[in-house]
Parts: sequence; structure tokens; C-alpha cells
Amino acid sequence: MTEFDQQIAELSRGADEVLPADGLLAKLKQKRPLIVKAGFDPTAPDLHIGHTVLINKMRQFQQLGHDVVFLIGDFTGMIGDPSGRSAVRPPLSPDEIKANAATYEAQIFKILDKDKTRVEFNSTWMGKMDAAGLIRLAARHTVARMLERDDFNKRYAGGQPISIHEFLYPLVQGYDSVQLKADVELGGTDQKFNLLVGRQLQQDYGQEPQVVMTTPLLEGLDGVQKMSKSLHNYIGITDPPGEMFGKIMSISDDLMWRYFDVLSFRSLDDIAELRRSVEAGLNPRDAKFELGTEIVARFHNEALAESAKAEFISRFQQGAMPDDISEIALQSQDGQLGIAHLLKGAGLVSSTSEAFRMIDQGAVRIDGQRIDDRSLQIAAGSSNVYQVGKRRFARVTLA
Repeated sequence: MTEFDQQIAELSRGADEVLPADGLLAKLKQKRPLIVKAGFDPTAPDLHIGHTVLINKMRQFQQLGHDVVFLIGDFTGMIGDPSGRSAVRPPLSPDEIKANAATYEAQIFKILDKDKTRVEFNSTWMGKMDAAGLIRLAARHTVARMLERDDFNKRYAGGQPISIHEFLYPLVQGYDSVQLKADVELGGTDQKFNLLVGRQLQQDYGQEPQVVMTTPLLEGLDGVQKMSKSLHNYIGITDPPGEMFGKIMSISDDLMWRYFDVLSFRSLDDIAELRRSVEAGLNPRDAKFELGTEIVARFHNEALAESAKAEFISRFQQGAMPDDISEIALQSQDGQLGIAHLLKGAGLVSSTSEAFRMIDQGAVRIDGQRIDDRSLQIAAGSSNVYQVGKRRFARVTLA
């Protein structure tokens, strides 16, 4: 295997698609540091580990000597990314964007080398562009091409409104690549259209077009829906160590390998060996311990990771959690279900009043974490282990 083959194997790990297929090899053969760009709109104050799939990929490029640019979309954040949306996304205020961007900078350096990472804001160039410049940029794309995008096409066909400013989003994202002279742009599979617009605009501006690398959208704890705070199926990278470890331990054995593939820094050979050990009889729980310890150590430290593991073992393996937990499917109401009704529907309490009483007593846990909010709404698509008292457990999947 050549040096380039080894780099391609590592960089393609966990990726969904590389366009064009031979483009990355051609870039690597230029034998210079590539400019690798990934953009993040500061739409929320905290990142979850689903976001880190891209950041991990940036880290791989960084370790191979390439220049990574973490682009904070403070200008595009004011437009609102329409990708995958069935309705207009409300834009953020400048103050919200500024506050969220500050937290992003602090969080990404738990993964990336701060001294080797360029942090850019696309307001740097877009904020200076006047109306005439924006019109010239808009002239480089057509409405017909925009309507090729799946979400725009569906909304148009369904008679749902599409605001003119939403068409600007992929153009501005593409223009970011022109400004940065990006060789590679990383993005989730839902960003494919936008990334390809970047290639087209670079060609229009006389640049060598970037290679597009898409990464899968990480499934949340339920193993079905995309990881999202609104679905209550996420692991926040600022979650406390015990909570983070407990959430990782709650995922299914099948989903564990998916997380190993896109989140772990272990080599592909190490993961393959671990999988063979499980197939040969190693308890999958022990492999999951290794995943949980690695992830918690990354975002906290090794001592806290070991402490979280010990706490989990003490709480759940030494007489707390049964080996066989009943699996229950419930139907949500308008996309969610109140915690008291969920506990009753799962048979963990006899009535909603008992549920409220147990919550008040601190006897209700979700994935090992005590809850005290009587009004908590659980989103459809979630799948979590619920505990009431010391002996009542159930994994509830909410449809």
C-alpha cells in the first residue's frame, strides 16, 4: 500500500461520499498542505457529538499535515440554513450568533490542535460585500438549479413558501470556498448541494474546484433519528462525565460500532480486532465501556472518565440494573409525550399522580440521570432507559 493509499484509507474512514471519486488522490499528489474547510453556523450555544463527526475528520487531515479552517458562519447564520427544512428557518440575531460562536471556539479545541487551526468568520468578507456585489454573486446561479435541491423542490411542489433569501444561503456558502481557496470542503450528507455549489463557483472564479467530502449524519441514542437536542437523543460535549458515560452505555450494541467508526480515534485495525473479540464471546458491554471511556476522556479527562465508568458499574451492575430490560413502544401525541404519561404507559407507575410523586422524590432516572422536571416532554424518535425507584426499568421507544 502506497503512502497515498494509506492517507486515502484514513481520510475516507466513516465518509459517505467523495466527489469527484478520484479528486482527493489528485489533490494529495500535489504534495502540499491542502486547505480543508468545514463550516458551522452558530445556531445553538453548545455542540453535540454528532457535530464532532466533521471535526474528527478535520483532525485527521490536520494530523496528516494539512491546513484546516474552522469556518464560523456568523453571516450565513443570519440567513438560516434551509437544508432539510420543510419551512423557513428563523434567522438568529447578531447577539445570539456572537454568543454561540464564542462557545464554539472553546469547544472545538478539545479535538483540534489550537495552534494549527484557522478560525474564520464569513462575515469578514460577506459583511464588506455591497448590494451590487451580492447581485453579481446571485447572477452566477439559476432558479432552475436551485430547485434541483430536494428540499426546495418538495416545498415548491407542495405549494410551501420559499423566501428569496434562502436561495442566497448555498451561494454564500459556496463563495466562502472561493474566499478561502479551499481544496477540500467537508459537510454532512444534507449539505451535498451546497458543497457542490462551492465547486461551481470556484470554477466560475477561475480556481481549481474543491473536493467535496460528505460525512453521515450521526444517529442519536435511539439509533433511528438524526442526533438532535430537540429529539432528546443527543450527547452534548459539555455534558457532565457521568451523564455522558451513561448515555453512551444506553446505545444499542449495533449502534456502538457505528459510533466507534465515526467517533473513535482508535485505528481501524484496533476496532476490527475489538469486533472480532465480541464475536468470539466478549461481552459487548465491555467494548462499550472502552468507547465511553474514550469519549469522556476526550471532552473531560482520563481521571473523570475512569470515575464515570466506576460510578456506572457501581450503580447499574452491582445489583441495580437487571440483565433483561423490557422493551416498550409508545405512541407520542403531536410529536411528544409528557414524562408522567410515558411512565404510566410503560407500566412503571400506576398513575400520573404516582409519576409526579416519584419525580418529586428524585426516584426517576433517564439513562441513569435523575430528573426533577414534572413538565418534561419526551420527543418522538427517542429511545431511552427509564428507571423508577430501585427495581423498575424499561427501555421505551417513542414513535
